[in-house]
Amino acid sequence: MRESDFMDIPEPSEQQMEKLESLKKYIRNLGSVAVAFSSGVDSTFLLKVAHKELGDNCIAVTAMSCSFPKRELEEAKAFCKKEEIRQIVVESEELKIEGFGQNPKNRCYLCKRELFEKIGQIAAKEGIANIAEGSNLDDNGDYRPGLLAVAELGVKSPLRACNLDKMDIRVLSKKMGLTTWQKQSFACLSSRFVYGETISKEKLLMVDRAEQLLLDMGLHQVRVRIHGNIARIEILPFEFEKILQEDIRKEIYEKFQSFGFSYVTLDLLGYRTGSMNETL
Repeated sequence: MRESDFMDIPEPSEQQMEKLESLKKYIRNLGSVAVAFSSGVDSTFLLKVAHKELGDNCIAVTAMSCSFPKRELEEAKAFCKKEEIRQIVVESEELKIEGFGQNPKNRCYLCKRELFEKIGQIAAKEGIANIAEGSNLDDNGDYRPGLLAVAELGVKSPLRACNLDKMDIRVLSKKMGLTTWQKQSFACLSSRFVYGETISKEKLLMVDRAEQLLLDMGLHQVRVRIHGNIARIEILPFEFEKILQEDIRKEIYEKFQSFGFSYVTLDLLGYRTGSMNETL
């Protein structure tokens, strides 16, 4: 991600508009759909298009858990209320899944499998024929064990099916008037842990509070990776200068210590998706 991604972007190209039309057709052919909705850039775009095409035959299902920040849950609720989309909030406590807390390499698979099974039960009860999730074309290039659960359970991935990548989604989101076009990318807080390090509610809260602090400071895209008692901050390189000022550095260090971290580091490569997968 570049600085320009958070500045003005051009109008959609002809190719991007063709992708949007392809997505609309794909969704219409589904007839009815339950969208796994997290309030992120991708799922917000998908839900908006799906509801516009299917109306009441589209519902949103949002999972509530300790790895899902309250701010994201509240944004999801507010969006559905504004757009008059029926939303069902379901508890999906990953730490209750056997083996999840030990953070194995297939952690995301365990979580997605459990989540989509729950959404499937809701869809069946509501008479909805399909489940859809918001992964995009860029997700094909990283280690994504959750996509195995998607395939096993027959969950639809409309954005990938219609060849939409992240930039396509941001450009089209802006065209559609969605404020999420400029929103930072987000993944569940469990993705901040080194594989094999135990995930706990206490550590999830540490990460959540640390990332919220950085967002409140005006940083656009943040990750706080946890390595034992060490916090490794990932931000966009063009924003390094913001947190290297002495007063800001001191505030971050002191606040992170109050959250439970002993040491605070800045990753010199900056923010990137899936950095915990680099050692696999």
